[in-house]
Amino acid sequence: MSLLPALVYSEQYNATFGDHIFPTDKYRRLFTKIAATKTLNKFQLLEPEPATAEELQLVHLPDYVRDFMNFEYTEQMMTSELPLNREIRDFFLLAAGGTILAAEAALNRGGAINLNGGFHHAFPDHAEGFCYLHDPAIAIKKIQQEKRIKRVAVIDCDLHQGNGTAYIFRRNANVFTYSIHQENIYPVKQHGNLDIGLADDTGDEDYLKHLRREVPAIYDHFQPQLICYVAGADPFINDQLGTLRLTKNGLKLRDEIVINEAVGRGIPIFVVLAGGYADDTEDVVDIHYQTAETLGAAF
Repeated sequence: MSLLPALVYSEQYNATFGDHIFPTDKYRRLFTKIAATKTLNKFQLLEPEPATAEELQLVHLPDYVRDFMNFEYTEQMMTSELPLNREIRDFFLLAAGGTILAAEAALNRGGAINLNGGFHHAFPDHAEGFCYLHDPAIAIKKIQQEKRIKRVAVIDCDLHQGNGTAYIFRRNANVFTYSIHQENIYPVKQHGNLDIGLADDTGDEDYLKHLRREVPAIYDHFQPQLICYVAGADPFINDQLGTLRLTKNGLKLRDEIVINEAVGRGIPIFVVLAGGYADDTEDVVDIHYQTAETLGAAF
């Protein structure tokens, strides 16, 4: 009997960002929905530990880690557009720990999802775009440091380019970074291995055309030993921060392409949630739920 994929979650996945567009209650609401619909039965539930300062320094500079751990609101922190206090620090440490655990579990089980994470705008020396710690990069570097695998592909389907990801791995031939995003919005773009900048108002058909062509090609040509899927909910038509026009069904098909093409090739995959800023947070929860459901159904 094959192992169930892992679902990483903690009741401590919560923090108060103040009057902010980021819906931090989505994590609790998502887990409640997964448990209520029996989708949880398709997973092995795992609880994370916070990432350590040593793990953070696999990506972030020592001075930055020191200031973050001491929640000192320096110039390098202010670019996050978030406050910084003990509660928020602990939230990001636990999110990063959850992504490390998901990456490790994916290697053992074939698949995993962290019901958090995907803070792909953080840089080694500064925060950006609601992101203090680049949890996917921390997890990837930890796995590589342990020499469990060598080649990793990042498939980033958030509304915004994974600029921190592209920068961190810009000279690392063992990490392939793919980002499909809306072009004419934040952030200032960095050069990844393959960046697909979409026009405003792009909908399901054109978006999925790219994925069907590019994702299998990446898997076949780069031959990753692990895939990190950044499954943002913000390409959704009713998102407040962008003007892509993907429907919930289109986003479900997106998930199926990224996940099923990996599982069908026997490539371990771990998923992080990233952004989602719809007018109604329940839409964000629905989209993230689809992603979890798709992963669970693939095994």
